[in-house]
Amino acid sequence: MESKSGAHGHVPVMAERILELIAPAVAAISADGSGAVFLDGTLGAGGHSELILASFPGIRVIGVDRDTRALAAARERLAPFGSRFQAVQARYDEVDHVLAEAGCSGFTAGLFDLGVSSMQLDQVERGFAYSVDAPLDMRMNPDDPMTAADVLNTYSHGELARVLSTYGEERFAGKIASAVLRERDRAPFESSARLVELLYRVIPAATRRTGGHPAKRTFQALRIEVNGEMDSLRAALPNALDALNLDGRLVVMSYQSLEDRIVKHEFAQRVTSTTPPGLPFDLPGTAPSFRLVTRGAERADDTEIAANPRSAPVRVRAIERIAETDRENR
Repeated sequence: MESKSGAHGHVPVMAERILELIAPAVAAISADGSGAVFLDGTLGAGGHSELILASFPGIRVIGVDRDTRALAAARERLAPFGSRFQAVQARYDEVDHVLAEAGCSGFTAGLFDLGVSSMQLDQVERGFAYSVDAPLDMRMNPDDPMTAADVLNTYSHGELARVLSTYGEERFAGKIASAVLRERDRAPFESSARLVELLYRVIPAATRRTGGHPAKRTFQALRIEVNGEMDSLRAALPNALDALNLDGRLVVMSYQSLEDRIVKHEFAQRVTSTTPPGLPFDLPGTAPSFRLVTRGAERADDTEIAANPRSAPVRVRAIERIAETDRENR
């Protein structure tokens, strides 16, 4: 299952490479980061933020997470950095409001480390992991109203099949949805073991032998639906890019293809001139305000994966603001 930096003590994914990608934007402000603002839009337990704070003794870090447990862990982990670190409970598509409330007109560098955190996976009672029996919860913010059990017990066949197919890229979405509806007529779904057992029955043996754990795609789809992750990402990227300062950089780490396609599309739009095709030069106001820092999506190398297996699916993209045009015109 995809993961980002996790609970206190877990290794943040591709930490040194993330630091390399962010460092030029910070160094453009000052050598020690004084005057620079780093926005960690998906704080988790603060692994990446800890590295940024330690590497730049003057930088200010604003960490955003919807998960109250993650915020508590991050505050404990990053307490030695004092007032240079500020934790805010919010969704990362609210970063524009977070920055405004923090008195910042923009930010110097930022990170979105998407997906579920190692810490959340390890908290069995939250139901993110399919390897142990637990309540079908999957809420990143425990105060949100809808759980994975609610999705399974209330969605129509068509709605459930759409979720499994779109967010889980599950080939057998229709068959699984039919089986769920039959099972919930007998008794509502409450815990993960019953769902996993159903998936073992429904997904053909040949697919189970070659396609990884049969529950992986369904659990991913339910988690994305419960937390509205794709809608948040589609809103968060433009909000963050509009708030990015000149010469600033945003790095996004994706762990599955749906996320990465959204990131790739938004970045492509930002680095493309809006001059009509065929003209030999950019018309005034149509030149792109951003450039790509990474060529395509970077992946973890074998050494990283051996040291931190949860980095295997990661795709890293980075972008830099090179002009103010976009922000001024929006």
